[in-house]
Amino acid sequence: MGGRGGRGGRGGASGPPQAPIARFALAVRQSVSSLLLSADERYVWIEISEQPEVAARPQETPAYVTESSYPEMLPGARSNVGDEQSVRKLAILDVQENTSVWADAAPFAGNEWSAVPGAVTGPRIVNWGSPNMSGDGAYAVISVRALDNKDRWFVTVNPATGAARVIDNQRDDAWIREQGVGGGGGFGGGAGIAWLPDNQHFLFLSEKSGYLHLHSVDMSAPQPMATPLTQGAWEVTNAALSEDGSLVFLTTNEVHPGERHFYTMPSSGGAMTKVTSLTGSNAATVSPDERSIALIYSYSTKPPELYMMPLAPGAEAAQVTTTPSEEWRNFKWIEPKIVTYKARDGQDVYARLYTPEMIGAKRDKKKPAVVFVHGAGYLQNAHKYWSSYYREYMFHNLLASKGYVVLDPDYRASSGYGRDWRTGIYRFMGGKDLEDVVDGAKFLVATEKVDAKRIGVYGGSYGGFITLMALFTTPDVFVAGAALRPVTDWAHYNHGYTSNILNTPQTDPEAYRKSSPIFHADGLKNRLLILHGMVDTNVFFQDSVRLAQRLIELRKENWELMGFPVESHGFTEETSWADEYKRILKLFEQELRDVR
Repeated sequence: MGGRGGRGGRGGASGPPQAPIARFALAVRQSVSSLLLSADERYVWIEISEQPEVAARPQETPAYVTESSYPEMLPGARSNVGDEQSVRKLAILDVQENTSVWADAAPFAGNEWSAVPGAVTGPRIVNWGSPNMSGDGAYAVISVRALDNKDRWFVTVNPATGAARVIDNQRDDAWIREQGVGGGGGFGGGAGIAWLPDNQHFLFLSEKSGYLHLHSVDMSAPQPMATPLTQGAWEVTNAALSEDGSLVFLTTNEVHPGERHFYTMPSSGGAMTKVTSLTGSNAATVSPDERSIALIYSYSTKPPELYMMPLAPGAEAAQVTTTPSEEWRNFKWIEPKIVTYKARDGQDVYARLYTPEMIGAKRDKKKPAVVFVHGAGYLQNAHKYWSSYYREYMFHNLLASKGYVVLDPDYRASSGYGRDWRTGIYRFMGGKDLEDVVDGAKFLVATEKVDAKRIGVYGGSYGGFITLMALFTTPDVFVAGAALRPVTDWAHYNHGYTSNILNTPQTDPEAYRKSSPIFHADGLKNRLLILHGMVDTNVFFQDSVRLAQRLIELRKENWELMGFPVESHGFTEETSWADEYKRILKLFEQELRDVR
């Protein structure tokens, strides 16, 4: 055989047999979203996305102005609310034994929501997140959410059996606020938590108290429970741990709902130390050595700029950048007044107020006014810093210069005011939110002495929707309205946003009928202008087309529809913006000031 056999040649032994490679078989319609190896390298956590058995038909958006000269469908089509959704599952693969188990959803399977209007009956369906490990690997906390978003659980799972143990549960009969929405920045990771250096405590943000606040959980306790570290009728809008984990860096609106300031606080709890002092918004990034902070600072009349300052309470912030032109900076832009007024249910509504006197003009003798309705998602606009609606801000300066009074309210469901305000539109969009807008118009009549018969309303997206609901359901309040890219039928909007607020069309049809303008169009009395991008991939142009057909069928004549052929939800062409706002101005000039 020669010497080669002794060296492990073809006929010799090649050492001990290799262990089989551990495998996990995916089923049809399943795909892997993420993989995580346990600290002892025995288990692999596998987050799996499972698509529905019958895929929803995606909504497609045709583009008409194309290089080919033919209409073309745009990519990125989406489904509608109520369509079957994918589900996230969690499996655990034992690498050593080559076995696998599924994380057990038994603790969440009960149907506790059968008595809630619009709730889904039958077993609860949940979405699993990926594990967030403590630094020593001793604990893995997973966030689990009900598909209807009315429950969020923090759990631990036994990797050998898949058995889940609930650590914390947050429940809301409307919907749970998601981390990172509306300035509610979480800590990152699959569960949105941050582990402290002791590897026993983790921090997270939650609306348990009715406002978004910082909480701590001690995993070494016999029965871990969430303990609030901040509290009050204000919100933590962002949180991060220092490098050594001894401090938490916080941004809050404690000073005023319309201000954002940066604080430090011991990560174990205790007093907060306010660092920033500039009135407005202070979005801070801490330097790697944690001795300085970079601020993106803005004020209501000053766009965001970069500032630098020591990480010390009350330290002076030095401006680094100057972005606008000298001509723009030298213009006397209005500093809107932040006011509050009482809604009909006694709640305080915050709003921006613009008057002609603020820009050195006189009020028009006809005493006209306009109420602007900002968009939604989860957004705030009655604040003391630079608005994301900067074009509208400049438009309001123009209106004030022509003698108008302008009100910009943070109606029900705007961000920054806590859970009850956020969920005030549950099962009825166009209910309390519209009441807040109407009560704002009445506030202008009472305090600014505007003519009640010369008030207009306008807004885009959700603001366009409210404009339609205002003209259709409160036709004697506003003499004219401009609805930009409006939702006209919520059953045609996306699932993630709409199902939280209105449930689904299949389970809660009454909520959709009450909330969709197309069912109230017969109430139109005064003049309506609809403006919509024809390649809008968010609120489809179809919404305005369907409403136009309904208005034709109702024989309404005091409306018009302007389509913008190359624009999506947010316009990009300067000429489109100019055209849109010239039309809105013309509408108000004709209907509120009789300028023809």
